[in-house]
Amino acid sequence: MAKPKNAITPTRDENFPEWYQQVVRAADLAENSETRGCMVIKPWGYAIWESIQHDLDRRFKATGHQNAYFPLLIPLSYLEKEAEHAEGFATECAVVTHHRLETAKDPETGKTKMVPTGKLAEPYVIRPTSETIIGAAFSRWTNSYRDLPLLINQWANVMRWEMRPRLFLRTAEFLWQEGHTAHESKAEALEETKMIHQLYADALQDLLAIPVIMGEKTEAERFPGAESTLTVEAMVQDRKAIQAGTSHYLGQNFAKAQNITFVDRDNKEQHVHTTSWGVSTRLVGTLIMAHSDDDGLVLPPRVAPQQIVIIPVTPKEDSRDAIVAACENLASQLRDKYHEREPLRVHVDKRDLGGGVKKWEWVKKGVPLRVEIGPRDLEEQKVCLQRRDQTPNEKSFISQEEFLLEVSGIIEDIHTSLLDRARTFRDENITECTTLSSFEKHWEDTNLNPGWLITPWAGTREEEEEISKRLKITIRCLPKDKQDEADAPCFMTGEPTKSRAIWGRSY
Repeated sequence: MAKPKNAITPTRDENFPEWYQQVVRAADLAENSETRGCMVIKPWGYAIWESIQHDLDRRFKATGHQNAYFPLLIPLSYLEKEAEHAEGFATECAVVTHHRLETAKDPETGKTKMVPTGKLAEPYVIRPTSETIIGAAFSRWTNSYRDLPLLINQWANVMRWEMRPRLFLRTAEFLWQEGHTAHESKAEALEETKMIHQLYADALQDLLAIPVIMGEKTEAERFPGAESTLTVEAMVQDRKAIQAGTSHYLGQNFAKAQNITFVDRDNKEQHVHTTSWGVSTRLVGTLIMAHSDDDGLVLPPRVAPQQIVIIPVTPKEDSRDAIVAACENLASQLRDKYHEREPLRVHVDKRDLGGGVKKWEWVKKGVPLRVEIGPRDLEEQKVCLQRRDQTPNEKSFISQEEFLLEVSGIIEDIHTSLLDRARTFRDENITECTTLSSFEKHWEDTNLNPGWLITPWAGTREEEEEISKRLKITIRCLPKDKQDEADAPCFMTGEPTKSRAIWGRSY
């Protein structure tokens, strides 16, 4: 069957931002809501988020963390206690100022409307992040070193007023997890920060087939109020960067602001050292842009709501029952098989629709493996396989017996294929740069995304901010494995440095 008229247009090369929106729509992942800047996450999109949540939750609990829940509303005075932190989010905060609505008639139209009344003595901020409100709880929970460490995670929604929303990537309200921990010492807190940093990198690779570069943010780019921010940076197909997850060492800054103290082993009062870390539904957007193609969404198997869809092909009505029964029998046998400690997720599409229509719907929804059984396949005890990491019309035929033996390997091979493809693309689009002239030439067209540069770096915060603003780029990170290189002159200052920086345009 020819590609349908509603396959993804424009293509990635023609208009990447619009292509992204069309993939979201075609895969039925989410839609804009009546509340400006907010989105409705539809079942297929939410199932992807649930898979991410399930995987990360398992990893957090395996490392000793526990889930809790804290208030959505944060007293304004709590944010004022940590000035640098509050200033970092001030322009994005939504503020609740009244606690009641009353009816009143509009004097011009005569229509009844709702009017806020009952002004609050103190305004509340809808949480942009929860360091301050969780810090207040920690101050009640810690008395002795025996109470530490506190290892807490929260699955929640947050609000950051977004002027230019884009589904999954930037919305005023989004879903995330935020970890918050308190420790006896700086060394222990730093160990926590690094452990979560590695956990995020592993999860993106193992679950989403997305390779990341691990590194530290510069002072100009780190989380407000943090002493150190570790990041995992992903490259998507338009060569822009996405900050896919961050882990922050907060030092004692929040502990002092929130009076989080404990009596140490020498019977002296000390402030705890805290960390925070999080990822959000932005990962769904990252996933879309990392793997999808001009036919729609492409999902790595471990995160796909359905890993295998079986489509009965019934050109004649009298063969329908037998073919559907064969599909159901195959699905039952597949569901008894496991991949990555989980039963295979298998769906039989029995809707009264043409096979071509069904096929293209599942192509656009990104299902990793499509299986067709028609009259000849039934007779020969074969199946027709179509992998989403290959072109939509590419197919292979295999006996049902062989398929049942090999299905786990096929699923794993799809994941590996997507990971290798993404890694190759990223590595081919990172270029070493050693001179200011070549650096500026690389970024001279501010409308293009020419890929990342890696440079020797010894510049100041002021120098970084000036060139970032002028060329519309940022230092994505100081890559973890590139901070003890042979001395080389900084491309900007000429000073010898062992440090390297990765620069790019980003979402």
